Amino acid sequence: METIVSVKPLLAVAVSLFGSLLIVLFRENANVREFFTFVIAGVKLYIVSSMVPLVLQGKTIVFTLVEILPGVGISFRVDPLGMLFALVASSLWIVTTFYAIGYMRPLHEHSQTRFYTFFALALSSAVGVAFAGNLVTLYLFYEMLSLSTYSLVTHHQDGAARSAGRKYLTYLMGTSIAFFLPAVILTYLYTGTLDFSAQGILAGKASPAALTILFLLFIAGIGKAAIMPIHSWLPSAMVAPTPVSALLHAVAVVKVGVFSVLRVCFHVFGIDLLHALSLDVVLLYLISVTIVTGSLFALRQDDLKARLAYSTVSQLSYIVMGGGLLSIMGMTGGIVHIVMHAFGKITLFFCAGAILVNTGIKKISEMKGIGKMMPVTMTAFFLGSLSVIGIPPFGGFISKWYLALGTIESHQIPILVVLLTSSLLNAAYFLPIAYNAFFSRGGQFNDNTAVREAPLFAVVPPVFTAAVSFVLFIYPSVFLELARMAARGSFGVH
Repeated sequence: METIVSVKPLLAVAVSLFGSLLIVLFRENANVREFFTFVIAGVKLYIVSSMVPLVLQGKTIVFTLVEILPGVGISFRVDPLGMLFALVASSLWIVTTFYAIGYMRPLHEHSQTRFYTFFALALSSAVGVAFAGNLVTLYLFYEMLSLSTYSLVTHHQDGAARSAGRKYLTYLMGTSIAFFLPAVILTYLYTGTLDFSAQGILAGKASPAALTILFLLFIAGIGKAAIMPIHSWLPSAMVAPTPVSALLHAVAVVKVGVFSVLRVCFHVFGIDLLHALSLDVVLLYLISVTIVTGSLFALRQDDLKARLAYSTVSQLSYIVMGGGLLSIMGMTGGIVHIVMHAFGKITLFFCAGAILVNTGIKKISEMKGIGKMMPVTMTAFFLGSLSVIGIPPFGGFISKWYLALGTIESHQIPILVVLLTSSLLNAAYFLPIAYNAFFSRGGQFNDNTAVREAPLFAVVPPVFTAAVSFVLFIYPSVFLELARMAARGSFGVH
């Protein structure tokens, strides 16, 4: 595989850092401030997209900023796995910014400049993780993301927000400092390097027992993956404004978590070592508990954002499942689910926010007949639900299909049962919402209710992302090829 040295990965990370300064500089003029938010987001997407053709040609883009220790530096590496994640994050930043205007302004939210500033910092951190060339770079941007999103979670600055913020930092930074950082240090002591390698760097470097403990340290330390029992920070973070919830649950924070787990599995341990130590089986059965339990918790929630949050806890582990199946089909499904879940789930959060802006309603039980007032929003919600459930013709079907084939290829039939059971539970907690919205009687909405959608800026984004979920079923080629390349590369196949 050819390696190209280029400053583009650094620019992709730095552009939104620069953008946050512009947002602060023009804080007195909301229109100019948000104009620069769009400009910087567009530049970021352009830089990321400009590297896609090279990556699809099988080339790896690298850049080292500074060396800290022998063999350890702040370095960037653009490969198929990182490119897929960065492409999703940078594209959805534009959509979420558009939506945030339609959400924040009608509700007259305070401190909007601070909101957009930390939003930019969060996306810079997410792309930094995507393009990290080694564990130390990944760790630094991982922590930067925790700190930048803390301000977003505590945006309302009331008692509930502060309590959620404390829990957020305790879980995410507590686990990363207690487990993730020691795992990084031990990896360096064992290997003398922290660089990612296609077949891993740990094989033969320590005893099986030591490597097993190291693996568990990594899994426990990456709290953003929300693998139970390190998950309760995620529903608590729902006190944040809905654009933040969309960012947390569909784009940045949780995807950074599962992306980091995949990096550790594929490029620190490597496929052969995971299989030799049976760590793949440990991971599969650990996330199976999360998948089923998260879905059961989602069924019990009457608060719409809480139901979406527990759904995310469950759905994230599908991505990790791909890492544990150790088959090209399964790994491809897990990786491409980063994309499919992102567009489906952000649609649902956008719709939840539009309902709140328009009606003030948060409870599912109060939404009977709301489809008569908000038919466009609730249709988008229904379509987003179908993608998350995994029903064709929406993108979520493709990732779940590959995962199902991966379980068969790996002879993991119990995991196939978990996947199918969870999909049925997905349908059980999503489809009644849409059904009651359009067909139920007895609520505050009836046949005489006038159609009154949320502001245009809050309606267009979910319609757009729902449409993209459909397009991803018809034309998944770029993301699917990146996922396949990432999976094959882990097996040394190009």
